[in-house]
Amino acid sequence: MDRRSFLSNMSAATVASIAGAATFSEKADALEEAMSVELDKRIATPWFCNIEPTPDPIPGDTRNYYQHNDPRLPVMPKAPTLIDFYKLRFAPANHVLQSARLAKINGFDEKIVMACLLHDICVGNLIRTDHGYWCAQMVKPYVEEEVSWAIEKHQALRFFPDLSVGYEYPDSYIRFFGADYKPEPYLVQAHEEAKNHRWYMTSRLVTLNDLYSFEEGVVVDIDDFTDIIGRNFKQPKEGLGFDNSPVAHMWRSMIWPNNFL
Repeated sequence: MDRRSFLSNMSAATVASIAGAATFSEKADALEEAMSVELDKRIATPWFCNIEPTPDPIPGDTRNYYQHNDPRLPVMPKAPTLIDFYKLRFAPANHVLQSARLAKINGFDEKIVMACLLHDICVGNLIRTDHGYWCAQMVKPYVEEEVSWAIEKHQALRFFPDLSVGYEYPDSYIRFFGADYKPEPYLVQAHEEAKNHRWYMTSRLVTLNDLYSFEEGVVVDIDDFTDIIGRNFKQPKEGLGFDNSPVAHMWRSMIWPNNFL
């Protein structure tokens, strides 16, 4: 690691921990510890793009690169449904399933349950960056506009407390990003705009039911939401990824995530 680059980009908390050391030796130790932690930070990428180990050769399969079905992944149906994606690509999907379960237990409208069920589906399956925007775009052709709007805006709202409804800044975010983290200006702007929108509370309820730690021992099955999905998700007859919608390529990318070209 380039020490000069590291020193110029240290967080305030790291600077304080080093400055608080009493002796020069202790300061050096604190610096080494901070650099070690930095090196250990995990760069997260979709799990199925980094599947290990590489499979043994398959008899008769002479391909140099995979196109279409990757033998390390379950084969999707020709006309896959949303539930097929949950079972064959998103599984175990504990976070969104438990969030939807919580919204259901709390007695919220089905559109809230649906938004919770979909709000993070791209995080481990397609892309993490700007996941609220990606998830909203992925599902927009198939859900009510209010649901896709709520999914998009939850990305900004989760960083901003709303004590009037009991939403506090998540403790986990302090652990993830540090106590001095400030959201990017575009998220601040999105929050300001969302506060005055007629669907603000729909998105806020997504954050309220967004579990930041799993309930131990609780197993949720996507089949528990079959009826809600049937009433709130417009499943294309051609199957997700093959209906020529503006987002079909996103769903195909999850069907065949390791296509070489």
